[in-house]
Amino acid sequence: MTVVQPVIIVGAGPTGLALALALARQGVPTLVLDEGDGRIAPRPARTCVLPPDTARWAGLPAAREDTEVWEAWRTTHRGRTAQFTEFTTGEAPVHLPQHTLEQALRDAARGEELVRLAPGCRLTGLEQDADGVTADVTTGDDGAGSAQHRGSHLVGCDGSRSTVRKLLGIPFPGRTAVERYAVAALRLTLPWPGEAGLHRALRGPGRGEIGEVTARPLAGGRWRLDWPLPDDTSLVTPDAMLDRIHRTLAAWHEGDIPEYALLDTGVHICHQRLARRWRSGRAFLAGDAAHLVGALGAQQVAESLRDVQNLAWKLAVDWHHGDAEVLLDSYQAERRAAVGRRLRAVDQALPLVRGRNALTERIMVRGRARLTLLTDSQLGRGALGTPGNYANSPLAPPEDHGTVTDTPPGSPVADVPVTALDGSRARLHDWLGGPPLVVLTAPGSRVWDARHWLSAGLIPELAATLHELPMASELLVTEAFPGAPAHTLLVVRPDGHLAAALPGADLPGLRACVTALRGVAPRTPAPRPR
Repeated sequence: MTVVQPVIIVGAGPTGLALALALARQGVPTLVLDEGDGRIAPRPARTCVLPPDTARWAGLPAAREDTEVWEAWRTTHRGRTAQFTEFTTGEAPVHLPQHTLEQALRDAARGEELVRLAPGCRLTGLEQDADGVTADVTTGDDGAGSAQHRGSHLVGCDGSRSTVRKLLGIPFPGRTAVERYAVAALRLTLPWPGEAGLHRALRGPGRGEIGEVTARPLAGGRWRLDWPLPDDTSLVTPDAMLDRIHRTLAAWHEGDIPEYALLDTGVHICHQRLARRWRSGRAFLAGDAAHLVGALGAQQVAESLRDVQNLAWKLAVDWHHGDAEVLLDSYQAERRAAVGRRLRAVDQALPLVRGRNALTERIMVRGRARLTLLTDSQLGRGALGTPGNYANSPLAPPEDHGTVTDTPPGSPVADVPVTALDGSRARLHDWLGGPPLVVLTAPGSRVWDARHWLSAGLIPELAATLHELPMASELLVTEAFPGAPAHTLLVVRPDGHLAAALPGADLPGLRACVTALRGVAPRTPAPRPR
């Protein structure tokens, strides 16, 4: 009798819970070791911004009511608007308290048969062999009990002080406290409902100038305000926090301080760290255990969810089929490189945007002003904010197929409307997290009768080809995709990144693309005997 081994996930924060749910969607059982008791303490001032490529995690039922979709971004300097960006449907970031996201993920995990939550379990040791991983844990409130768990793989999602990383002996170099922010969550009415923004050089009547504050709306008339702090390690006293709040509100309300409710305060410290390795045999690191970002508005939770989206489908392929060493190695190659680029971009920008002398005030970086650098992370632009690109991935197709779209290979795909062969309609992002997607651009397809699709144009041959591919794939049709000619085939990875765009009739190219995604070298046919 074959024993089914789960993937062991160490840590039950947003990263570990999201990974368990992503693996369950692909039919992989998980055991989540939770050092705590499952209770989540609300912290209104601890929030996360999820860009469009990760925003679907905020769509869980328990999170929707507490999630704010931004309508626009406004940057002001000395009270005047210097930049204004309206978000269209599908392009807006979403903002919610981190405890709300974590509770929603936990509720969803409790309702999933393939996810087993194990509270009160603290990892103390792990051993690997050719067939799996053995985890040693202590149990109980006092840690007096002990147990062993066997799994096919183990993923450390256990935070910046990761026990998994330490047991694997992986260094975690970087810098500590590169930025500090005073943070407050308030319930009040501000002049820009639904708009997030950066406000510099605010001046209130008789109250002195406020250097900079970021205001981000939350659901229910709540706001998170962030003020950058000096480089020293001085404490932020309650009186100093109230003074910041009052001077800021007075500057926004012509000297008056409106009524408000102070919900929570804190000091947010941003570190820059990157683990040397993200894989050691059958053990992996993800989230805070693998990296720490956060300066200049970089979003650590969003980067952690990108780790999840990248790793889950690769683990699922190896769990179901084995022979996926290239696929598993690509997780570190893609995600560590993407986070490393983000950290380097922050390191290059920090001296320029936080400069204290006249020269740095005038410096431009590739023609882009200081205010732009301060907002790129929030708007998902430039090196500071654009989602990771996997163009140089070991899973890239063996050749360029020559079809160009507005989405470069390796980048996240646009969320266009799609139709399945059975006639059901949805958005492309709703299909992510399962098998690879093959999307055909077919103008006029939304008015076709789906009953005739299987005998129309390229569809019959495409449908037949999908059954011969080395990975099960799903065929979808879309009316149009940004920048793609008609009858283009888009090969979309399960994590939502474009693997390749090729002509619709290029079936050999389609096979090569999906074979590359499987991480298996194309087999050369044996020579025929004479």
